[in-house]
Amino acid sequence: MSFKKQDIYKALETITAPGEGKSLIENENVTNVVSFGNEVIVDVTISNPSLQAKKKIEVEIMKAIHEHVDQKIDVKVNVKVEVQQKENPNQIRGKEIPNIQNIIAIASGKGGVGKSTITSNMAVSLAKMGFKVGVLDADVYGPSQHLMFDVEREKPLAVNVNGRSKMKPIESYGVKLLSLGFFTDPNQAVIWRGPMASKALNQLIFDADWGELDFLLIDLPPGTGDVHLSIVQAVPINGAVVVSTPQNIALADAKKGVAMFKQESINVPVLGIVENMAYFTPAELPNNKYYIFGEGGAKRLAEDIETSFLGEIPLVQSIREAGDVGHPVALQENTPLAEAFTEATKEMVSQLLKRNANLPPTEVVRITTMSGCSTK
Repeated sequence: MSFKKQDIYKALETITAPGEGKSLIENENVTNVVSFGNEVIVDVTISNPSLQAKKKIEVEIMKAIHEHVDQKIDVKVNVKVEVQQKENPNQIRGKEIPNIQNIIAIASGKGGVGKSTITSNMAVSLAKMGFKVGVLDADVYGPSQHLMFDVEREKPLAVNVNGRSKMKPIESYGVKLLSLGFFTDPNQAVIWRGPMASKALNQLIFDADWGELDFLLIDLPPGTGDVHLSIVQAVPINGAVVVSTPQNIALADAKKGVAMFKQESINVPVLGIVENMAYFTPAELPNNKYYIFGEGGAKRLAEDIETSFLGEIPLVQSIREAGDVGHPVALQENTPLAEAFTEATKEMVSQLLKRNANLPPTEVVRITTMSGCSTK
């Protein structure tokens, strides 16, 4: 039996460090490798103190050495747990995702205002403008982007990237997509506590081969809960877009959504507000506008809270029909609906360019209470 220590290190490069998206070697988890004849001792340090995590990494190391070096090697793994202490324990630094230029969160204070419709059509509009676009469906309890892009029967494949297994996003209409809808039974409710949902999202973010993207749009769940906090802790979000309908009760919740991002403890710039279902226009009377839910509510809210109004999207049956069949209306050419989404998207990009020119990168979230929000 003949092997070099370098062969062992090369084998360990195929193992992904827990929750890091990097190999054990790249993340410097392996502190020492010693070999005596056919015996190899690997010292590894991890940050997860659970017995399951320690056993898992031990098994993966033994398996990798046996598969990539020699089946007859007697492998011993010494696992040490070391929780890294930050200079300020109330700071959590979001990790950049390689080759993704801008990460935009699409949020709403309440459900049913069309946030996922806005996300899918903005993504298509960006792709039509020539940008490289991805969508992460972070609505863990009610994922819908796989339906809106007509890929509900698709399954992401595993691909080898630099010796590590990663998920390959599904591509539709020029947009790369990952959603928990690909991995869950459509007839079963997703009953997860916050930590499990956050772990699943981290896997979709960091264990995916997104490639090069100009924009990654994150379709958040309604409200201001645990998933939102997990996202802003996990990645450096460039800005947020808040979706609302015009009526007062929706605007009150949208205001809370904006306030969440503006919290000193979160501090994600709000690029603006989109007013969805702004007015109804019947097909037989294209010049008529009926303000069913009130007029100009989101525009006034944007003025009140000193953020930008990105545009208004009408309440039209074809938007709903297009979403149901998985063919976003933004794919249309030279129609009023496609133009409405294009104009809102252009305004979002304009606000993003101003934000990137005038503000430093978003990368630190300060946790000031157990819930992640300040007590002020």
